[in-house]
Amino acid sequence: MLPPAAIDTLPGHLAANVMHFARVLRSAGLPVGQDRVQLALRALPLAGLASRRDFHATLQACFVARPEQHLLFDQAFHLFWRDPDLTGRVMAMLLPRVQGPEKGPPPPENRRLAAALFPQQPPRPDAPPPKEQLDIEATLTWSDRELLRKADFDTMTADEWREAQRLLQALEHFAEPLRTRRMRPATRPGQADWRATVQAMARHGDGGPMHWRTPRTRPAPLVVLADISGSMSRYSRMLLHFAHAMGRGGLRVHSFVFGTRLTPISRLMAQRDPDLAVAQVVRRVDDWSGGTRITACLHDFNRHWSRRVLGGGATLLLISDGLEHGDTDALRFEMERLHKSCRRLVWLNPLLRYAGFEPRAAGIRAMLPHVDHFLPAHNLDSLADLARVLATAPAPRRPSRAGPSLPLPVPT
Repeated sequence: MLPPAAIDTLPGHLAANVMHFARVLRSAGLPVGQDRVQLALRALPLAGLASRRDFHATLQACFVARPEQHLLFDQAFHLFWRDPDLTGRVMAMLLPRVQGPEKGPPPPENRRLAAALFPQQPPRPDAPPPKEQLDIEATLTWSDRELLRKADFDTMTADEWREAQRLLQALEHFAEPLRTRRMRPATRPGQADWRATVQAMARHGDGGPMHWRTPRTRPAPLVVLADISGSMSRYSRMLLHFAHAMGRGGLRVHSFVFGTRLTPISRLMAQRDPDLAVAQVVRRVDDWSGGTRITACLHDFNRHWSRRVLGGGATLLLISDGLEHGDTDALRFEMERLHKSCRRLVWLNPLLRYAGFEPRAAGIRAMLPHVDHFLPAHNLDSLADLARVLATAPAPRRPSRAGPSLPLPVPT
C-alpha cells in the first residue's frame, strides 16, 4: 500500500493511472517494483508536472533501469498516455487493413506490450451469456503443434508465425563443448592434480586423499551469416530468432546479414526482447528484402571480419539459397577461404524443402564442395535438427570436391 500523502500530492486520478501504468510495464517484462512506484509518485510533484517532456523523463528515470528497456518504455508511454482512442488503435493493429494508409507513426511490433495493455478480461457475472458462435479457434492442440512444426515459414499466417516464435524459444538448444587448456577439479580418476594432492598431504599427512583434474569446456562460438534478399527475408528472420535464443542461452554469437552489402548486427541483437531485436535489424538495414551479391559480401566478410569472429573453434551458419549470378569462380574461391577459416561450416538452404531439389544452379555447385553440412531451414523441425547438429562434434575433414560428407536430407 502507498502512503496517503504520496497520493494526495498528485491531481485527480493521476496517482491511480501511474500505478496502472506500472502494472502494464511489469506485465510487458520490465522489473517495476513497488519501490519504483513510490519513487515515481514522490518525484512527479517535484519535477514531472511542468510539461509532457518532464513527465516522460521523470517516469523513465524511475521505471527504467537498463538501456535496452528504453524502447519498450517509450512505446508503452506513447500508447498509454497519448492516444485517447487507445482501444480503436489496438483493434486496428489486430484486424486486417481494409482502408487506406493511416497517418502517424506505425504501431509497435512488441506483442507482449499489446497483451499487457489489453489483457483478456473475464466476463461479468451479470453479463448475458454469449451466443454460440465461433469465428476463430486459436487454441493449439498437440496435432496442431505437430502440423505447425512442419509448416513452411513462407506460408504461415500471422498467428502461426507468432506461435512458431514461441515454440522456437521453447526448443532445447545445445552447443558442442570444446576443451580448453584450463583445468578444473574432477571427482573421477583421470589426470592427477599434484598441487592439490600435496596440499592435502601437508594438512592430513600421508593419508591425504588423491585429487584429480580434467580440462574445462566451453560452448563452441557461433557466427551467423544470413541472406536477407527478397526470397530469403522470411527464413532469415526466423533464423535470427534462433540465433537470439542461442545467444540468450549463454552462447557467444556473432550475427551478420547481407543482401547487396554486408552488415554486422551483433549489437542490435543484444536486445533482450527477440521481437524488438529483429525489428531493430529490419529498420536499420537498408537492403532488407532487396537484391543479393553473395560473392561480394563473402569477400567483405573474409577480408574484414573472419579473423575477428571465427577464432576459437567457431561454427559458421550460412543461410542462403545460393542463387548467385556472375563469376562463380570468385564465389568458389571465397567459399574455400571461408571454409578454411572456421571449424565447421553449415549451409542452410530453404530450397531443400522441395523433394526434387537438385544442385543445378552454378552458384550452388560452386558453394557445395566447401561446406560440412547441407541442411534445410524452412520449418521448426529443420531448426530442431540444426540444434542437434550443433551439439555434436564435427567429423574430421577430408579433402574432397564431391560436396558435404552428410547425405542430402529428405524434406518434410
